[in-house]
Amino acid sequence: MLLTFETALGMLAGTLTTIAFLPQVIRTWRTRSTADISLAMFLVLCSGVLLWLIYGLLRGDWPVIISNAVTILLAGTILFFKLRHG
Repeated sequence: MLLTFETALGMLAGTLTTIAFLPQVIRTWRTRSTADISLAMFLVLCSGVLLWLIYGLLRGDWPVIISNAVTILLAGTILFFKLRHG
């Protein structure tokens, strides 16, 4: 499979925006504190990421699929802690 510039760019963008969630996930996991996180924002964010994942699946766009699948896991982890611990 030939990696086009567009695909490489999409993979890089997806990687960067996805790993941006790691510090918050790690902090939330360690502290179990989500007091400063907006529930409304994370509900909207997770909904949007889920829609991007569905879009990627419908289009067969691997950079969109992979980055949003990982992002929904990371953001979903934060959302889980927010719902569980307030």
